[in-house]
Amino acid sequence: MALGEKQLQILQFRFSDYSYLICDGAVRSGKTSLMTVGFIDDAMARFNGRRFGICGKTVDSATKNIVQPYMAMQYAQRSYRIKWSRTDKTMTVSKGGITNVFEVFGGKDESSYALIQGRTLAGCLIDEVVLQPRSFVDQAMIRCSVTGAKVWFSCNPAAPSHWFYTDWILKADKGEINAKHIHFVLRDNPGLSDETIQRYEKSFSGVFYQRYVLGEWVAAEGLIYPFFAAHQDTYLFHGDASHIDGQFYVSIDYGTHNPCSMGLWVIHDGKALRIKESYFDSRAERVQRTDEEHYAELERLTKGYYIQAVVVDPSAASFIETIRRHGKYLVIPADNDVLNGIRCVASLMQAGLVTIHESCTASRREFGLYSWDDKAKEDRVVKENDHAMDDIRYFCYTILAPLIRWADWRRK
Repeated sequence: MALGEKQLQILQFRFSDYSYLICDGAVRSGKTSLMTVGFIDDAMARFNGRRFGICGKTVDSATKNIVQPYMAMQYAQRSYRIKWSRTDKTMTVSKGGITNVFEVFGGKDESSYALIQGRTLAGCLIDEVVLQPRSFVDQAMIRCSVTGAKVWFSCNPAAPSHWFYTDWILKADKGEINAKHIHFVLRDNPGLSDETIQRYEKSFSGVFYQRYVLGEWVAAEGLIYPFFAAHQDTYLFHGDASHIDGQFYVSIDYGTHNPCSMGLWVIHDGKALRIKESYFDSRAERVQRTDEEHYAELERLTKGYYIQAVVVDPSAASFIETIRRHGKYLVIPADNDVLNGIRCVASLMQAGLVTIHESCTASRREFGLYSWDDKAKEDRVVKENDHAMDDIRYFCYTILAPLIRWADWRRK
């Protein structure tokens, strides 16, 4: 496959005098795969018997996004002998009399720096750098103490106030640090067809379109789901939905002082419909419900349906235990990754895979109010009008998206 000009620059970086490579911009623009090839080729050409770091948001994400795709490449298989140790999270690469070890690390929180502390590295590939705490990234760079070590960064854009943008990208562009910066847009990948590019362009809106398609470092502001407000009828189901059969689920954002939002969903032919909902605002009603009363409302909402699972706000430990104690429903704590969850909801809705019944008035109201906090320096939502939004996010990110990925895998 022919490579684009910017992709070729990645492979040529190892012959340069730069100490750092920064590749940022749109998704699917060919950054990570080419950086992995260049990073390992550089290591094998210049070092022997050394240890290198491969870093991601988590060990699992780095393994899935970097190690496994690289090991599946015909180029890698033809060029090297590769051995992966699942226990040690190390990839040993050999050619002739040269052998180097690539260890995988995850920088998920501030305590992660301790995991890489004490290592002596001859280089590091840091993927998704904007998702990792600065303490971890700084520690990874400090560990690259072998003479000639290079550090390779890749990321999708975030807010322009992010430390990596202000302290690395802007300084690289001004020549204040010894770093090569290559910026990508979606169309910089010649391997993507027009059909694929158009699909990605349609999958994102608002700030996610600007970041993941255009590759822009922009602040999150305004409505989180602007497409719903602009074209509400596109995302609504009108009329009787009782004839729709499939698998039924419930998603719940639990609240005592705050509203408690529950949504009943049906998945049919890979698409999800929010059939009906329950929304109880204790402040408006001037009375609080107990866990048992919330549970009684769950049974009322699901009467007549066989429920596959109930996905609940993971912080609602007492309510989760109440559901489990009754023994009627399988209860799953939700994955509460807010930003990835929001992106997931937006993508699924714009792909026509999630619709809302016209009777779900609480959801419809919140879609028109749910906003980014434009006063925050990082991506953060305004914690108002977000309860139905949260339960919808729990369902999409914890239940629907994994089911779709599983179905796609089976088809392959």
